[in-house]
Amino acid sequence: MGKSVTARQSFFILAGLTLLLVLPLAAVAGDDARDRFVDVREHIPSVIMDIRYFSPHNFVGERIDGYNAPKCLLTREAADALKRVQEDLREFSLTLKIYDCYRPQRAVSHFVRWAKDIGDTRTKKEFYPTVDKNRLFEDGYIAERSGHSRGSTLDLTIVPVPVPEQEAYSPGQALFACYLPASQRFRDNSIDMGTGFDCFHTLANTANGSVGPVQRANRLLLKTLMEKQGFVNYDKEWWHFTLKNEPFPDTYFDFPID
Repeated sequence: MGKSVTARQSFFILAGLTLLLVLPLAAVAGDDARDRFVDVREHIPSVIMDIRYFSPHNFVGERIDGYNAPKCLLTREAADALKRVQEDLREFSLTLKIYDCYRPQRAVSHFVRWAKDIGDTRTKKEFYPTVDKNRLFEDGYIAERSGHSRGSTLDLTIVPVPVPEQEAYSPGQALFACYLPASQRFRDNSIDMGTGFDCFHTLANTANGSVGPVQRANRLLLKTLMEKQGFVNYDKEWWHFTLKNEPFPDTYFDFPID
């Protein structure tokens, strides 16, 4: 693992952020909805990408339908807000790392097919070690639709700068439960948030008091930064945020990520 942010450091960062004003977000009119999506790598060149659904390192265990490139696409409104979060982090030698952004509906359908295939448990040991696969729908981990398909939701974390080396994932390698201490699970290069990404476990709940003080402070740092710029956290996943004033609240897109 790379260097971590201590609870004390996170406190002072949060204290400084309270002095900054929260800017309102406004939707921009446009004719072609797809033209209102931007490539976040181009929009925020300093952001780190770890697009998990383009790779086999995810709870399905293979590249997901619709992910033809390891890109993060977001509505311009969400991308502009995210850029301000990155600017807030820069002075503290920290950067955002993105796991997922816009998700085509065909990708969500891929998740649904996988969840219904009860016999496919190749990723269970890492991503859902304590959950029976036949309960993924009932427990809310898998659904027929996702806010990601509306283009203003993303999954992300915080990484120190200089960016530590990221463990390379190889299909078939030994898997370790996502809720284990950072030194015992997959070595993500982010600051320690208490669980890995896409961990189907109650420890991933943002306000879970069972994680340590450093991990709680790190989660609060990310949540505070994102809320300041108009994002709302999904309380079951510390990594998941949606722009409150999203421009397409009722539209689920399906164009592929190219």
